[in-house]
Amino acid sequence: MDLLLDSHVLLWWLADDPIEPAAVEVISDRANRVAVSVASVWEIAIKRSLGKLRFDGSVGELVRAEGFELVAITDVHAEQAGALPPHHRDPFDRMIIAQARSGRFTVVSRDPAFSLYDVAVLAG
Repeated sequence: MDLLLDSHVLLWWLADDPIEPAAVEVISDRANRVAVSVASVWEIAIKRSLGKLRFDGSVGELVRAEGFELVAITDVHAEQAGALPPHHRDPFDRMIIAQARSGRFTVVSRDPAFSLYDVAVLAG
């Protein structure tokens, strides 16, 4: 299974905060591909700089240390995110949705708006 973690799920994973048991199982399974969007790295960096989030270290380095893959943002992703129906206004989440659709990822998230799009979602 190919998974793309939403930003909040990534933060919970890194902080050992509670995540749905089914999500922990698939994220922990080394047979699965686990990825994080560069949009999540960007979002976390912005929230940290605004004082909305306390986070030490490099998000990218922590993602790689977990064995997760970073998914770059391409022009195709940008165009797909811009063309999505306006069910979700958050540009970072729209990018994650576009990347999930493009890369055939299952998104791990608790955000109910993700299910309004043509993308597989696993509760995080």
